[in-house]
Amino acid sequence: MIYLKTPEEIEQMRKACDLVSRTLGELSKWISPGVTTHKLDTIAREFILDNGGRPACLGYQGFPGTLCIEVNETVVHGFPSTYTLREGDILGIDTVVELDGYNGDMCYTFPVGEISPEKMALCRTTKESLYVGIEACVPGKRIGDISNAVQTYCEKRGYSIVREMCGHGIGKRMHEDPEIPNYGRRGIGPIIKDGMCLCIEPMVNMGSRNIVIERDGWTCRTRDRQPSAHYEHTLAIVDGHTEILTTFDYVEEVLQDKFI
Repeated sequence: MIYLKTPEEIEQMRKACDLVSRTLGELSKWISPGVTTHKLDTIAREFILDNGGRPACLGYQGFPGTLCIEVNETVVHGFPSTYTLREGDILGIDTVVELDGYNGDMCYTFPVGEISPEKMALCRTTKESLYVGIEACVPGKRIGDISNAVQTYCEKRGYSIVREMCGHGIGKRMHEDPEIPNYGRRGIGPIIKDGMCLCIEPMVNMGSRNIVIERDGWTCRTRDRQPSAHYEHTLAIVDGHTEILTTFDYVEEVLQDKFI
């Protein structure tokens, strides 16, 4: 069932989304070669708690971290660990913050030092496809219009779309209906309506779309071990318009002209 939010609930969502956005902005200051992903996880957890939030991923169905860590070929749901970031890595960080009972969800793929032109192009295309999907998220249209827009944009540029993982609704729970695949046909799926809060999150591979789930039951990586990129925003449909509740501004103020 799709739960439509009231204007008051969307204001609560906006606050949670600001906190998750500021959390990734804080992490931007620390991402560099030589830093472990466990350290980043600790920084994020302390920042969220210090600002009155709750790290919603931590303990979710047994997940061990505040952050989902996505280094190079990891698509989603990687664990924070003693892995030390290296020059040329790309690092996706996906996390959810709960604030006063409502959730905000966001992901950004960061460069670690200088990255290859091929990785840069993958990240740029994936980020652009997120905004293409948002442009297709129009009240009165359908979820499939978002899906098709993302798929078409990426595949025309030679990349593949992960099909087993998708975007979703969000609110008092981090995952609500409807599911939002990153591939599909226009004109199908639920109608986009006022009060919907949605997470669009393209997961795009440089090589094959095929994935593998590791033995931990969580970590999803590309089967061919080619890099994957991932970006996500939380949106709300308000008075016939689509508003982006999260923001990359905090991240990109730190990165400045370093990336994309």
